[in-house]
Amino acid sequence: MSIQIENLSFSYLQPSGEKVDALKNVSFTIETGDFVGIMGPTGSGKTTLLQLLAGLRLPTSGRIYFNGEEINAKGYDRNRLRQTVGVVFQDPEYQLFATTVEKDVAFGLKESGLSRQEATDRVRWALETMGFDFEKVRNQSPLALSGGEKRRVAIAGVIARKPEILIFDEPIAGLDPFGRENFLQFVTERNQTGTTIIMTSHNMEALAEYTKHLLVLKEGRLIDAGATREVFTRLKQRYNGAFQTKAQRIAILLAEGKLMFSPAVVTYGDLLSALKQELTGGGRG
Repeated sequence: MSIQIENLSFSYLQPSGEKVDALKNVSFTIETGDFVGIMGPTGSGKTTLLQLLAGLRLPTSGRIYFNGEEINAKGYDRNRLRQTVGVVFQDPEYQLFATTVEKDVAFGLKESGLSRQEATDRVRWALETMGFDFEKVRNQSPLALSGGEKRRVAIAGVIARKPEILIFDEPIAGLDPFGRENFLQFVTERNQTGTTIIMTSHNMEALAEYTKHLLVLKEGRLIDAGATREVFTRLKQRYNGAFQTKAQRIAILLAEGKLMFSPAVVTYGDLLSALKQELTGGGRG
């Protein structure tokens, strides 16, 4: 399902009465099956953009189209939107509310038309996909689980509906390296099955390594967009370190010691390959 954003803006009033322009005239397109990262400093409008894409807020101006249909137009089927888009916001464990894990994950399937057995099978699949033993966890209270387990249950409740689009807001914040890698592998696998992934993160290494395209926000404006590697290369040149991956920073430091690297070094994998080539003389004429 393709997404087209045209001149999207969102403003709100603070309690003091001051107007805040959270998004300013943002336009972009996301193709079906893409894996899109959204990055920018705190307050740049990332979460607001996700809320608008999910139909949880109405834009001040501009339009959002899913497969050519405007989602905020009168008569648009909002239930279809809820079935199409799955959203996991920051602190997803606060989305949990049912008495058992199974009931919590099954909640979003009530209007799906699935039989009871089909719904149970779907819940089992979602929980097992997130690394749980279904029989062990199904009757537990979700509130009794650890923080990491609560997050995985919340995600299971979203993927159980098998939405065409999965939206994640800072999903790897607070995860240890093992948990972070497992999550990123999971979303990559979902993307490979055709699910469109949209993910915000302050972790530039994760965005550089896993996403296909990147949107960069600053003070509510879209300052760059395109293929991930190309965006990082442009940002390195334009913003003097503000949007650099650690691999890019290391390459710059090493260049001061007369080791020369291609501007295409963005990820740690790129850096290791460039180092190997340089140290073995492969990069010399």
